[in-house]
Amino acid sequence: CFSLRGADVPPAGPADLPLSLLEMGCSGRFELITHPSPEQPLPPQSTLPHGLPPTSLSLEREVEKQFLQDAAWLPIHDTDFAFQKVTQREVNVDSLINCTPSALHSGVSVVRDPTTGMLLDFTEVLLENTGLSAKNSLSLQRQPGPPSESLRGSNTNYPFRPGKDEKSKPKENPVENKNWAIPVNINAPCDDFYKRIPNPAFKWPFELDIFQKQAVLRLEAHDSVFVAAHTSAGKTVVAEYAIALSQKHMTRTIYTSPIKALSNQKFRDFKTTFGDVGLLTGDVQLSPESSCLIMTTEILRSMLYNGSEVIRDLEWVIFDEVHYINDAERGVVWEEVLIMLPDHVSIILLSATVPNAVEFSNWIGRIKKKNIYVISTMKRPVPLEHYLYTGNSTKTQKEMFLLLDPTGNFLTKGYYAAVDAKKERTSKHAQSFGTKSTSHNTTASQDRSVWLTLLHFLSKRQQTPVVAFTFSRTRCDDNARSLDSMDMTTSIEKAEIHSFFQKSVSRLRGGDRQLPQILVMRDLLKRGIAVHHSGILPILKEVIEMLFSRGLVKVLFATETFAMGVNMPARTVVFDSIRKHDGTGFRNLLPGEYIQMAGRAGRRGLDPTGTVIILCKAGVHEMADLHVMMLGKPTTLQSQFRLTYTMILNLLRVEALRVTDMMRRSFSENHRDTQKRISQLKQMVSSLPPLDTEGQLSDMLPYYHTVTELRTTTEALQRAILESVNGLKALSVGRVVLVNNKQHLNALGVILQVSSDAVNRTFTALVLCEKGNEEEGGKGNNTAFPHLFNIALFIPEGPCSHTVQKLTLQDVSAITVKTLKVIPDRIIDNYNKRQQPRFRLDPPGQAISTATQELLRLAEANPSSMATLDPVNDLQLKSVEVVEDTMRRRVLQDSLREFNCIHSPTFAEQVCERMKVQEELDRLLFLVSDQSLSLLPEYHQRIKVLQSLQYVDSSGAVQLKGRVACQISSHELLLTELLFENVLSPLAPEESAALLSCLVFTQKTQGIDRVLSVAKRIGELQRECGIPQTAEEFVGQFKFGLTEVVYCWARGMPFAEIAQLTDVQEGTVVRCIQRLDEVLKEVRQAARIVGDSVLGSKMEKASLAIRRDIVFTASLYTH
Repeated sequence: CFSLRGADVPPAGPADLPLSLLEMGCSGRFELITHPSPEQPLPPQSTLPHGLPPTSLSLEREVEKQFLQDAAWLPIHDTDFAFQKVTQREVNVDSLINCTPSALHSGVSVVRDPTTGMLLDFTEVLLENTGLSAKNSLSLQRQPGPPSESLRGSNTNYPFRPGKDEKSKPKENPVENKNWAIPVNINAPCDDFYKRIPNPAFKWPFELDIFQKQAVLRLEAHDSVFVAAHTSAGKTVVAEYAIALSQKHMTRTIYTSPIKALSNQKFRDFKTTFGDVGLLTGDVQLSPESSCLIMTTEILRSMLYNGSEVIRDLEWVIFDEVHYINDAERGVVWEEVLIMLPDHVSIILLSATVPNAVEFSNWIGRIKKKNIYVISTMKRPVPLEHYLYTGNSTKTQKEMFLLLDPTGNFLTKGYYAAVDAKKERTSKHAQSFGTKSTSHNTTASQDRSVWLTLLHFLSKRQQTPVVAFTFSRTRCDDNARSLDSMDMTTSIEKAEIHSFFQKSVSRLRGGDRQLPQILVMRDLLKRGIAVHHSGILPILKEVIEMLFSRGLVKVLFATETFAMGVNMPARTVVFDSIRKHDGTGFRNLLPGEYIQMAGRAGRRGLDPTGTVIILCKAGVHEMADLHVMMLGKPTTLQSQFRLTYTMILNLLRVEALRVTDMMRRSFSENHRDTQKRISQLKQMVSSLPPLDTEGQLSDMLPYYHTVTELRTTTEALQRAILESVNGLKALSVGRVVLVNNKQHLNALGVILQVSSDAVNRTFTALVLCEKGNEEEGGKGNNTAFPHLFNIALFIPEGPCSHTVQKLTLQDVSAITVKTLKVIPDRIIDNYNKRQQPRFRLDPPGQAISTATQELLRLAEANPSSMATLDPVNDLQLKSVEVVEDTMRRRVLQDSLREFNCIHSPTFAEQVCERMKVQEELDRLLFLVSDQSLSLLPEYHQRIKVLQSLQYVDSSGAVQLKGRVACQISSHELLLTELLFENVLSPLAPEESAALLSCLVFTQKTQGIDRVLSVAKRIGELQRECGIPQTAEEFVGQFKFGLTEVVYCWARGMPFAEIAQLTDVQEGTVVRCIQRLDEVLKEVRQAARIVGDSVLGSKMEKASLAIRRDIVFTASLYTH
């Protein structure tokens, strides 16, 4: 067949073969591919793109497909435009320059028949706020950001608008001065509780206390509360109810705590109660989508600054242990968070008992413009008994002396009994050993015997478990080790302890299970003894806490941090000593600290009373000290607000937020609530008759200004004199002074006694006065006008009298050149005697009447004014300010004589009333203005530092370096400078980790010099800009004690060997490496912003190198 047709077909040439060449990339390889249609042979094809883009075959198909995939792609109501999209395909280069279109400003809404639900029509609805995004708006209406940033936010986001801006309402409304804090009466019974809340969000197996019911009622009304109560009084109930409510309302709750360990424990407790709970700490992130999130306050702060989406759904923020706001280092974080929280969030504050709860709540109420209900209870569910224990002589080893009974009566009888017992023992001891030792310190063997007898005594009386608070870590360890002969557990308990310990430690790597600290602790635990302080490995701490709460640890030697931790009550608390070292020196415990620690005694439902024992090892403590410590007022909440560079940069990033607003709202500026008084004064000024400045009164205003200036100059001079050494020397016994206070006006007095207290120096003086004005706070003739510069001396009109008073430096307005011979003791004794009712009418003694006569003679001799000591010539004060002030005062005093207005008969009432009001008004207006903010100068200094380092430009806009510094939470300047100077680039990952350890280590390589030089440069710059911290102090806060340890750890050396490289305790090393990991993460973020990917991946490597083994074992609480 083929041969038949072959005649008319030419033989197949190379073009007829169904083949074509395909060039594979740029490698020069070719492949043959068969072509289905040999009619159009193609030139060699390539996998590299070139030539025209492929054209679509069927437009209808493509439109249909696109429409099915994405309906919004084809707007139905504008068909012409839709098909243009597909048909015309000319090249349009400009389209590459276009930005994304703004969001659609309208949407389609459906009209349905209300009865049948049939579709009737579509209408177009205008949408509001479509242009808002996280990058340009503080509003809650803005669009959510990408899901990856929904939890922590991003440091280019705006925060949400903080609660109530005072700017928004210019009108003066009289509500300004109302009390935002409402104290709740917790004695009134809550009978209708179950009526008012028929189906509560959460039910407890026990009946609530009244204060808890009150709090729950407030939460149901969605109010904010401040609950101040002792530990173990049941504050957690309030937190639990809020979490339950937010689960019911489908909102979220954030629970913040000051300490990471506390967060872990709360996580476990709430997880068992509610199930839907997440945890966010520096290194752990568990189920962040839960309705209740537990975190440290620092993380909440960064979420607020970075505009996290979680804030939208937030209903409650619970601040636990709010008294931490007194912490100098971290207190400012609480204030920042409270100020930055948006308006829709209600606040629950839980705190130990504090005296100024109402004042603090008032502040929060004022900045948030909402009522805060203050519920504070002093009741303890388990009352405490405080004892003294004097030691181990055979007679007193079974005796404790009750010092404070459960009702709060201080028993002096018990105190003296203890002193006697101690005396008897020491005197016997002293007879045999010569001198009696009264040192505060005792030897280890004495300590050991005291502890042994005390613990035997307590375990016989079934008073275990015992927490022994010791204020030094080494003392804790020594005490525990010295009890090697004690065994306080039964064999069943031993088995339980053993299995629990093995189970917990089994999560560690083999080598880590053999760490000396773990082995020592295992032996101690089996005997029911344990140690808990910051030097213990975190996993061991958790094992100890869990065993303790199960009652298997009988004696726990702990430092103060244990009392800060979670509710872990014991039967008995023992204080090894009542003095502690607070970083600067030894001092007695403060009442707040004592109450916090003593409050660990007494387990609710198990013990009728809790026992607190104070050991008197060297001698019985002073009764006054004990009294203050047990019954004194706990520390008041004080503002620790200070400016940090991170805060300033975060607020400068957003134009709408001003740093001055943040400062104005801080607790330290709480005194500014003066709007009401200002409006009153303004009314008073407007109601006064108009000034009559005719004739004689024409020079009245200049006179007033001169007098005011003279007064301030004189006060400044007086202050300088009284602060100088020579000035205080002149104020000695017998010196005649001029006294001005509420009671006296320009009265002469003579000094009788000078107190020795250098801080608040007081003087006892005999002062002239009218008959009948002897009493302090008497009617006083000081209603005269302070605005007239009056230097005429006081001369009594009627019979002359005298008074003996304590004067402060402020009361002494001038030191005269005269001195008198006086007999101070006689004068004071005689005066005091005549203050008693039966001697009231006796004539004054000889010494007093002589002195009074002398003073009166001086006053009558110089009625216009007394010669005073000249600060420059007599007191030898040569500083520029003093000399200038003295000259200015002389000039002003001379100029006063020229004025005419003094002679006008109406002068007094015209000026004084008005000027007094005007002056107070000016002062208050200044107080409200930004100029009076106490931190304003420092703010300007810090801005100057940031400008000279180019973190912000001259107009205050944040630059790239500033953006990087925002990422970093501590030591932001130093880290950013290191980054921009490429200090870390040449180092290996483990070297950079070692170098950065100086930022996190707190006790006393080749990059070290570079870090120190950068630190020195920043320190000097801060000094130049006026910040009062020397460059040495700034450099001194970076300590390189652990660089070697971290370097070896990052290179993979096992922990057991690391621990031998340093004398720093294991727990401290672990904590340091954990914090270092957070720093590395921040540097990685920062490197990303700068675009230095090499450094970023290096930081990741370093982070991975240190994240291993025992240092990063997950907490037992989170399993």
